[in-house]
Amino acid sequence: MKRWKRLAVGAAALAVATSGCGMGGSSGSGGDQGGDKTLTVWLMDGSAPKGFTDELHKEFEGQHPGVKVKYEVQLWKGIQDKLVTALASNNPPDVIELGNTQTARFSAENTLTDLTGSAKDLAGDQWLSGLKESATWDGKQYAMPFYAANRTVIYRKDLFEKAGVTKTPTSREEWLDAIRKVKAANAGDPEFEALYLPGQSWYVWLSFLWDEGGEVTRQDGKNFKAAVDSPEAKAAVEYYKQLVDTAGTKAAKDQDEATPQQYEVFAKGKTAMMVALPWEHANAVKANPQLKEVTAAFPIPSKEAGRTAPVFLGGSNVAIPAGSKRQDLAKDYLKLLSSVKYQNKIAKDGGAVPGTSKDVSALASDPVAGPMALAAQHGRVTPTTPKWGPVEAGQNPLKDMLTAALTGQKTPADAVRDANAKIGQALGG
Repeated sequence: MKRWKRLAVGAAALAVATSGCGMGGSSGSGGDQGGDKTLTVWLMDGSAPKGFTDELHKEFEGQHPGVKVKYEVQLWKGIQDKLVTALASNNPPDVIELGNTQTARFSAENTLTDLTGSAKDLAGDQWLSGLKESATWDGKQYAMPFYAANRTVIYRKDLFEKAGVTKTPTSREEWLDAIRKVKAANAGDPEFEALYLPGQSWYVWLSFLWDEGGEVTRQDGKNFKAAVDSPEAKAAVEYYKQLVDTAGTKAAKDQDEATPQQYEVFAKGKTAMMVALPWEHANAVKANPQLKEVTAAFPIPSKEAGRTAPVFLGGSNVAIPAGSKRQDLAKDYLKLLSSVKYQNKIAKDGGAVPGTSKDVSALASDPVAGPMALAAQHGRVTPTTPKWGPVEAGQNPLKDMLTAALTGQKTPADAVRDANAKIGQALGG
Protein backbone atom coordinates (compact mmCIF):
# COMPACT_ATOMS: atom_id res chain seq x y z
CA MET A 1 0.00 0.00 0.00
CA LYS A 2 2.86 2.41 0.76
CA ARG A 3 4.10 2.08 -2.81
CA TRP A 4 0.77 3.18 -4.22
CA LYS A 5 0.44 5.99 -1.70
CA ARG A 6 3.85 7.16 -2.83
CA LEU A 7 2.80 7.15 -6.45
CA ALA A 8 -0.27 9.11 -5.48
CA VAL A 9 1.94 12.11 -4.93
CA GLY A 10 2.21 12.05 -8.71
CA ALA A 11 5.61 12.45 -10.26
CA ALA A 12 4.39 15.64 -11.88
CA ALA A 13 3.59 17.21 -8.51
CA LEU A 14 7.20 16.76 -7.52
CA ALA A 15 8.38 19.17 -10.18
CA VAL A 16 7.83 22.17 -7.96
CA ALA A 17 9.55 23.13 -4.76
CA THR A 18 7.65 22.54 -1.54
CA SER A 19 8.29 23.99 1.84
CA GLY A 20 9.72 22.05 4.72
CA CYS A 21 12.53 19.57 5.04
CA GLY A 22 12.67 15.85 4.32
CA MET A 23 13.39 13.57 7.25
CA GLY A 24 15.55 10.64 6.32
CA GLY A 25 18.96 11.11 7.91
CA SER A 26 22.00 13.20 7.18
CA SER A 27 22.59 14.64 3.74
CA GLY A 28 26.21 13.70 3.17
CA SER A 29 27.85 10.58 1.80
CA GLY A 30 30.13 10.56 4.78
CA GLY A 31 33.30 9.51 2.99
CA ASP A 32 35.30 6.71 4.57
CA GLN A 33 34.08 5.39 7.88
CA GLY A 34 36.52 3.30 9.87
CA GLY A 35 38.58 2.75 6.74
CA ASP A 36 35.59 1.35 4.84
CA LYS A 37 34.13 3.05 1.81
CA THR A 38 30.55 4.17 2.31
CA LEU A 39 28.02 4.50 -0.49
CA THR A 40 25.09 6.67 0.57
CA VAL A 41 21.80 5.86 -1.16
CA TRP A 42 18.64 7.94 -0.87
CA LEU A 43 15.42 6.24 -1.91
CA MET A 44 11.97 7.61 -1.22
CA ASP A 45 9.46 6.45 1.36
CA GLY A 46 7.39 3.60 -0.03
CA SER A 47 9.47 3.10 -3.15
CA ALA A 48 11.04 -0.24 -2.35
CA PRO A 49 9.98 -2.96 0.11
CA LYS A 50 12.42 -3.62 2.94
CA GLY A 51 13.08 -7.17 1.76
CA PHE A 52 14.00 -5.79 -1.66
CA THR A 53 16.55 -3.29 -0.36
CA ASP A 54 17.98 -5.71 2.22
CA GLU A 55 18.74 -8.27 -0.48
CA LEU A 56 20.00 -5.65 -2.92
CA HIS A 57 22.42 -4.10 -0.44
CA LYS A 58 23.67 -7.43 0.88
CA GLU A 59 24.50 -8.54 -2.66
CA PHE A 60 26.13 -5.21 -3.53
CA GLU A 61 28.33 -5.28 -0.43
CA GLY A 62 29.25 -8.88 -1.22
CA GLN A 63 30.39 -7.82 -4.67
CA HIS A 64 32.44 -4.93 -3.21
CA PRO A 65 34.42 -6.06 -0.13
CA GLY A 66 35.00 -3.21 2.30
CA VAL A 67 32.10 -1.16 0.96
CA LYS A 68 29.08 -0.37 3.15
CA VAL A 69 25.77 0.91 1.85
CA LYS A 70 24.36 3.70 3.98
CA TYR A 71 20.71 3.50 3.03
CA GLU A 72 18.49 6.45 3.92
CA VAL A 73 14.75 6.62 3.31
CA GLN A 74 13.57 10.12 2.46
CA LEU A 75 10.11 11.64 2.73
CA TRP A 76 8.51 13.24 -0.30
CA LYS A 77 7.45 16.27 1.69
CA GLY A 78 10.23 18.82 1.40
CA ILE A 79 12.44 16.62 -0.78
CA GLN A 80 12.79 19.24 -3.51
CA ASP A 81 14.45 21.73 -1.19
CA LYS A 82 16.50 19.02 0.46
CA LEU A 83 17.83 17.86 -2.91
CA VAL A 84 18.69 21.41 -3.92
CA THR A 85 20.78 21.79 -0.76
CA ALA A 86 22.38 18.35 -0.95
CA LEU A 87 23.32 18.55 -4.62
CA ALA A 88 24.94 21.94 -4.14
CA SER A 89 27.05 20.71 -1.23
CA ASN A 90 30.56 19.27 -1.33
CA ASN A 91 29.36 16.01 0.15
CA PRO A 92 26.14 14.89 -1.57
CA PRO A 93 24.69 11.38 -1.42
CA ASP A 94 25.94 8.98 -4.07
CA VAL A 95 22.65 7.68 -5.46
CA ILE A 96 19.31 9.49 -5.33
CA GLU A 97 15.75 8.81 -6.39
CA LEU A 98 13.90 11.54 -8.27
CA GLY A 99 10.34 11.97 -9.40
CA ASN A 100 10.45 11.62 -13.17
CA THR A 101 9.48 15.25 -13.70
CA GLN A 102 12.12 16.48 -11.27
CA THR A 103 14.92 15.12 -13.41
CA ALA A 104 14.91 17.85 -16.05
CA ARG A 105 15.48 20.60 -13.50
CA PHE A 106 18.51 19.00 -11.88
CA SER A 107 19.89 17.88 -15.24
CA ALA A 108 19.67 21.42 -16.56
CA GLU A 109 21.48 22.68 -13.47
CA ASN A 110 24.38 20.27 -14.13
CA THR A 111 24.02 18.67 -10.69
CA LEU A 112 23.57 15.12 -12.02
CA THR A 113 26.18 12.84 -13.62
CA ASP A 114 25.90 12.25 -17.37
CA LEU A 115 25.09 8.55 -17.73
CA THR A 116 24.94 8.48 -21.53
CA GLY A 117 28.09 6.39 -21.84
CA SER A 118 26.86 3.97 -19.17
CA ALA A 119 23.36 3.38 -20.52
CA LYS A 120 24.31 0.08 -22.16
CA ASP A 121 25.56 -1.29 -18.83
CA LEU A 122 22.30 -0.17 -17.23
CA ALA A 123 20.06 -2.18 -19.59
CA GLY A 124 19.40 0.94 -21.66
CA ASP A 125 17.97 -1.10 -24.53
CA GLN A 126 15.19 -2.28 -22.19
CA TRP A 127 14.11 1.11 -20.85
CA LEU A 128 10.51 2.05 -21.46
CA SER A 129 10.54 4.85 -24.01
CA GLY A 130 8.44 7.18 -21.89
CA LEU A 131 10.68 6.78 -18.88
CA LYS A 132 13.81 7.17 -20.97
CA GLU A 133 12.44 10.49 -22.21
CA SER A 134 11.95 11.69 -18.63
CA ALA A 135 15.61 10.92 -17.87
CA THR A 136 16.92 12.76 -20.93
CA TRP A 137 18.06 16.38 -21.10
CA ASP A 138 19.68 18.09 -24.07
CA GLY A 139 20.20 14.73 -25.78
CA LYS A 140 22.00 13.14 -22.82
CA GLN A 141 20.91 10.64 -20.15
CA TYR A 142 21.14 11.98 -16.63
CA ALA A 143 19.19 9.29 -14.82
CA MET A 144 18.03 5.70 -15.06
CA PRO A 145 14.34 4.73 -14.88
CA PHE A 146 13.40 3.02 -11.62
CA TYR A 147 9.71 2.12 -11.86
CA ALA A 148 6.37 3.55 -12.88
CA ALA A 149 2.61 3.26 -12.68
CA ASN A 150 -0.14 4.51 -14.95
CA ARG A 151 -3.90 4.82 -15.06
CA THR A 152 -6.28 2.13 -16.22
CA VAL A 153 -10.05 1.85 -16.15
CA ILE A 154 -10.93 0.09 -12.90
CA TYR A 155 -14.29 -1.64 -13.32
CA ARG A 156 -16.81 -3.83 -11.55
CA LYS A 157 -16.94 -7.25 -13.20
CA ASP A 158 -20.26 -8.08 -11.56
CA LEU A 159 -21.93 -4.91 -12.86
CA PHE A 160 -20.61 -5.51 -16.37
CA GLU A 161 -22.04 -9.02 -16.28
CA LYS A 162 -25.38 -7.76 -15.00
CA ALA A 163 -25.53 -5.25 -17.87
CA GLY A 164 -24.68 -7.86 -20.49
CA VAL A 165 -21.23 -6.42 -21.24
CA THR A 166 -19.40 -9.63 -22.10
CA LYS A 167 -15.94 -8.24 -22.86
CA THR A 168 -13.88 -5.27 -21.80
CA PRO A 169 -13.85 -2.36 -24.27
CA THR A 170 -11.05 -2.25 -26.82
CA SER A 171 -12.02 1.03 -28.47
CA ARG A 172 -13.46 4.37 -27.42
CA GLU A 173 -16.79 3.55 -29.02
CA GLU A 174 -16.98 0.22 -27.20
CA TRP A 175 -16.24 2.07 -23.96
CA LEU A 176 -19.13 4.47 -24.57
CA ASP A 177 -21.37 1.52 -25.41
CA ALA A 178 -20.43 -0.23 -22.17
CA ILE A 179 -21.19 2.95 -20.22
CA ARG A 180 -24.65 3.15 -21.80
CA LYS A 181 -25.44 -0.48 -21.04
CA VAL A 182 -24.26 -0.36 -17.45
CA LYS A 183 -26.09 2.91 -16.90
CA ALA A 184 -29.33 1.49 -18.32
CA ALA A 185 -29.08 -1.67 -16.22
CA ASN A 186 -28.95 0.44 -13.05
CA ALA A 187 -31.36 3.19 -14.07
CA GLY A 188 -33.52 2.56 -11.01
CA ASP A 189 -30.79 3.63 -8.61
CA PRO A 190 -30.45 7.44 -8.48
CA GLU A 191 -27.09 7.16 -6.69
CA PHE A 192 -25.51 4.95 -9.34
CA GLU A 193 -22.74 6.12 -11.68
CA ALA A 194 -21.55 4.09 -14.66
CA LEU A 195 -18.32 6.11 -14.74
CA TYR A 196 -16.98 8.51 -12.14
CA LEU A 197 -14.95 11.13 -14.03
CA PRO A 198 -14.16 14.51 -12.43
CA GLY A 199 -14.04 17.47 -14.76
CA GLN A 200 -10.39 18.27 -14.18
CA SER A 201 -8.80 14.82 -14.54
CA TRP A 202 -6.34 16.21 -17.03
CA TYR A 203 -4.01 13.19 -16.92
CA VAL A 204 -6.90 11.19 -18.37
CA TRP A 205 -7.38 13.87 -21.02
CA LEU A 206 -3.71 13.54 -21.96
CA SER A 207 -4.42 9.97 -23.10
CA PHE A 208 -7.03 11.23 -25.53
CA LEU A 209 -4.78 14.05 -26.74
CA TRP A 210 -1.88 11.72 -27.45
CA ASP A 211 -4.23 9.17 -28.98
CA GLU A 212 -5.38 11.86 -31.42
CA GLY A 213 -1.75 12.56 -32.33
CA GLY A 214 -1.61 15.87 -30.48
CA GLU A 215 0.96 17.26 -28.05
CA VAL A 216 0.95 19.64 -25.10
CA THR A 217 4.16 21.28 -26.27
CA ARG A 218 6.60 21.03 -29.13
CA GLN A 219 10.33 21.32 -28.66
CA ASP A 220 12.31 23.93 -30.55
CA GLY A 221 15.96 23.32 -29.69
CA LYS A 222 16.18 23.66 -25.91
CA ASN A 223 12.93 25.60 -25.76
CA PHE A 224 9.37 24.32 -25.54
CA LYS A 225 6.38 25.98 -27.17
CA ALA A 226 2.72 25.43 -26.39
CA ALA A 227 0.92 23.16 -28.86
CA VAL A 228 -2.54 22.77 -27.33
CA ASP A 229 -4.29 24.99 -29.87
CA SER A 230 -4.77 22.19 -32.39
CA PRO A 231 -7.53 20.10 -33.99
CA GLU A 232 -6.22 17.12 -32.03
CA ALA A 233 -6.57 18.89 -28.68
CA LYS A 234 -10.07 20.04 -29.59
CA ALA A 235 -11.06 16.47 -30.51
CA ALA A 236 -9.65 15.22 -27.21
CA VAL A 237 -11.74 17.75 -25.28
CA GLU A 238 -14.82 16.77 -27.25
CA TYR A 239 -14.34 13.09 -26.44
CA TYR A 240 -13.74 13.86 -22.76
CA LYS A 241 -17.02 15.81 -22.75
CA GLN A 242 -18.75 12.93 -24.47
CA LEU A 243 -17.60 10.55 -21.74
CA VAL A 244 -18.82 12.89 -18.98
CA ASP A 245 -22.17 13.52 -20.65
CA THR A 246 -22.80 9.87 -21.54
CA ALA A 247 -22.01 8.67 -18.05
CA GLY A 248 -23.95 11.44 -16.36
CA THR A 249 -21.28 11.43 -13.67
CA LYS A 250 -22.00 13.28 -10.46
CA ALA A 251 -18.34 14.26 -10.14
CA ALA A 252 -17.68 17.99 -9.92
CA LYS A 253 -16.69 19.63 -13.19
CA ASP A 254 -14.37 22.07 -11.43
CA GLN A 255 -12.38 19.57 -9.34
CA ASP A 256 -9.88 16.81 -10.04
CA GLU A 257 -9.79 13.19 -8.87
CA ALA A 258 -8.41 14.17 -5.45
CA THR A 259 -11.40 16.31 -4.39
CA PRO A 260 -12.90 14.15 -3.11
CA GLN A 261 -10.54 11.22 -3.46
CA GLN A 262 -12.21 9.18 -6.19
CA TYR A 263 -11.39 5.88 -4.52
CA GLU A 264 -13.67 6.97 -1.64
CA VAL A 265 -16.52 7.36 -4.11
CA PHE A 266 -15.76 4.02 -5.76
CA ALA A 267 -15.60 2.26 -2.38
CA LYS A 268 -19.24 3.08 -1.68
CA GLY A 269 -20.24 0.46 -4.24
CA LYS A 270 -22.40 2.69 -6.40
CA THR A 271 -19.84 3.21 -9.19
CA ALA A 272 -19.07 0.84 -12.03
CA MET A 273 -15.86 2.46 -13.34
CA MET A 274 -13.16 4.97 -12.52
CA VAL A 275 -9.95 5.86 -14.35
CA ALA A 276 -7.37 5.39 -11.66
CA LEU A 277 -3.94 4.35 -10.45
CA PRO A 278 -3.35 1.04 -8.65
CA TRP A 279 -3.01 2.72 -5.26
CA GLU A 280 -6.51 4.13 -5.68
CA HIS A 281 -7.87 0.67 -6.35
CA ALA A 282 -5.95 -0.66 -3.34
CA ASN A 283 -7.42 2.02 -1.08
CA ALA A 284 -10.93 1.36 -2.38
CA VAL A 285 -10.51 -2.34 -1.58
CA LYS A 286 -9.14 -1.49 1.86
CA ALA A 287 -12.25 0.60 2.55
CA ASN A 288 -14.59 -2.00 1.05
CA PRO A 289 -13.00 -5.48 1.02
CA GLN A 290 -15.93 -6.90 -0.96
CA LEU A 291 -14.57 -5.10 -4.01
CA LYS A 292 -11.47 -7.27 -4.16
CA GLU A 293 -13.15 -10.20 -5.89
CA VAL A 294 -15.35 -8.18 -8.23
CA THR A 295 -12.92 -5.59 -9.61
CA ALA A 296 -10.41 -5.68 -12.44
CA ALA A 297 -8.99 -3.23 -14.97
CA PHE A 298 -8.60 -2.63 -18.69
CA PRO A 299 -6.31 -0.18 -20.49
CA ILE A 300 -7.74 3.15 -21.58
CA PRO A 301 -8.93 2.32 -25.10
CA SER A 302 -7.74 4.02 -28.26
CA LYS A 303 -10.00 5.46 -30.91
CA GLU A 304 -8.58 2.70 -33.11
CA ALA A 305 -10.13 -0.63 -32.20
CA GLY A 306 -7.75 -3.14 -30.67
CA ARG A 307 -5.20 -0.58 -29.52
CA THR A 308 -4.58 1.02 -26.15
CA ALA A 309 -4.33 4.77 -25.76
CA PRO A 310 -1.02 6.30 -24.65
CA VAL A 311 -0.91 6.93 -20.91
CA PHE A 312 0.95 9.24 -18.59
CA LEU A 313 3.69 7.38 -16.71
CA GLY A 314 4.11 8.57 -13.16
CA GLY A 315 7.11 7.21 -11.36
CA SER A 316 10.73 7.58 -10.41
CA ASN A 317 14.24 7.72 -11.80
CA VAL A 318 17.53 7.12 -10.01
CA ALA A 319 20.56 9.30 -10.60
CA ILE A 320 24.09 9.96 -9.40
CA PRO A 321 24.85 13.46 -8.10
CA ALA A 322 27.64 15.11 -10.06
CA GLY A 323 29.45 15.83 -6.78
CA SER A 324 29.48 12.22 -5.58
CA LYS A 325 32.94 11.01 -4.65
CA ARG A 326 31.96 7.41 -5.38
CA GLN A 327 31.07 7.65 -9.07
CA ASP A 328 32.26 4.16 -10.04
CA LEU A 329 30.63 2.50 -7.06
CA ALA A 330 27.41 4.41 -7.71
CA LYS A 331 27.35 3.20 -11.31
CA ASP A 332 27.89 -0.37 -10.11
CA TYR A 333 24.93 0.11 -7.75
CA LEU A 334 22.73 1.26 -10.64
CA LYS A 335 23.94 -1.67 -12.71
CA LEU A 336 22.80 -4.14 -10.07
CA LEU A 337 19.52 -2.31 -9.56
CA SER A 338 18.82 -2.45 -13.32
CA SER A 339 19.52 -6.19 -13.53
CA VAL A 340 16.79 -8.62 -14.55
CA LYS A 341 16.76 -10.07 -11.05
CA TYR A 342 15.90 -6.84 -9.29
CA GLN A 343 13.64 -5.48 -11.99
CA ASN A 344 11.57 -8.65 -11.73
CA LYS A 345 11.47 -8.16 -7.98
CA ILE A 346 10.20 -4.61 -8.43
CA ALA A 347 7.29 -6.04 -10.38
CA LYS A 348 6.69 -9.10 -8.23
CA ASP A 349 7.21 -7.61 -4.77
CA GLY A 350 5.88 -4.12 -5.41
CA GLY A 351 3.39 -4.56 -8.24
CA ALA A 352 4.92 -1.68 -10.19
CA VAL A 353 6.02 -1.46 -13.82
CA PRO A 354 9.80 -2.01 -13.87
CA GLY A 355 11.72 0.87 -15.37
CA THR A 356 14.60 -0.99 -16.98
CA SER A 357 12.87 -4.15 -18.16
CA LYS A 358 10.23 -4.62 -20.82
CA ASP A 359 9.50 -8.05 -19.34
CA VAL A 360 6.33 -7.55 -17.32
CA SER A 361 5.36 -11.22 -17.13
CA ALA A 362 5.48 -11.06 -13.33
CA LEU A 363 2.44 -8.78 -13.49
CA ALA A 364 0.51 -10.60 -16.20
CA SER A 365 -1.83 -12.56 -13.93
CA ASP A 366 -2.77 -9.59 -11.75
CA PRO A 367 -6.23 -8.28 -12.76
CA VAL A 368 -5.20 -4.65 -12.15
CA ALA A 369 -1.41 -4.54 -12.52
CA GLY A 370 -1.46 -6.70 -15.66
CA PRO A 371 -3.48 -4.24 -17.78
CA MET A 372 -1.44 -1.39 -16.30
CA ALA A 373 1.80 -3.01 -17.46
CA LEU A 374 0.33 -3.59 -20.92
CA ALA A 375 -0.66 0.07 -21.26
CA ALA A 376 2.73 1.24 -19.94
CA GLN A 377 4.40 0.06 -23.12
CA HIS A 378 2.78 3.10 -24.75
CA GLY A 379 3.53 5.40 -21.83
CA ARG A 380 4.44 9.06 -22.13
CA VAL A 381 5.57 11.83 -19.79
CA THR A 382 4.82 15.53 -19.56
CA PRO A 383 7.26 17.96 -21.24
CA THR A 384 10.80 17.43 -19.98
CA THR A 385 11.54 21.03 -19.17
CA PRO A 386 12.05 22.67 -15.74
CA LYS A 387 9.41 25.22 -16.75
CA TRP A 388 6.64 22.63 -16.88
CA GLY A 389 6.33 22.18 -13.10
CA PRO A 390 4.81 25.62 -12.44
CA VAL A 391 2.28 25.03 -15.24
CA GLU A 392 0.86 22.06 -13.36
CA ALA A 393 1.20 23.35 -9.84
CA GLY A 394 -0.27 26.78 -10.38
CA GLN A 395 -3.61 27.64 -11.94
CA ASN A 396 -3.30 24.72 -14.34
CA PRO A 397 -4.56 25.92 -17.75
CA LEU A 398 -5.52 22.37 -18.77
CA LYS A 399 -7.81 22.02 -15.76
CA ASP A 400 -9.43 25.36 -16.51
CA MET A 401 -9.79 24.32 -20.15
CA LEU A 402 -11.71 21.17 -19.26
CA THR A 403 -13.99 22.92 -16.78
CA ALA A 404 -14.82 25.67 -19.27
CA ALA A 405 -15.69 23.18 -22.00
CA LEU A 406 -17.70 20.85 -19.75
CA THR A 407 -19.77 23.66 -18.24
CA GLY A 408 -20.42 25.36 -21.56
CA GLN A 409 -18.57 28.51 -20.58
CA LYS A 410 -16.46 28.07 -23.71
CA THR A 411 -16.57 26.00 -26.84
CA PRO A 412 -13.89 23.30 -27.05
CA ALA A 413 -12.13 25.37 -29.72
CA ASP A 414 -12.05 28.49 -27.53
CA ALA A 415 -11.05 26.47 -24.47
CA VAL A 416 -7.98 24.92 -26.10
CA ARG A 417 -6.99 28.26 -27.63
CA ASP A 418 -7.05 30.02 -24.26
CA ALA A 419 -5.18 27.17 -22.54
CA ASN A 420 -2.55 27.30 -25.24
CA ALA A 421 -1.99 31.02 -24.67
CA LYS A 422 -1.53 30.55 -20.93
CA ILE A 423 0.84 27.62 -21.34
CA GLY A 424 2.84 29.55 -23.91
CA GLN A 425 3.17 32.44 -21.50
CA ALA A 426 4.34 30.12 -18.71
CA LEU A 427 6.93 28.52 -20.97
CA GLY A 428 8.30 31.88 -21.99
CA GLY A 429 6.51 32.83 -25.20
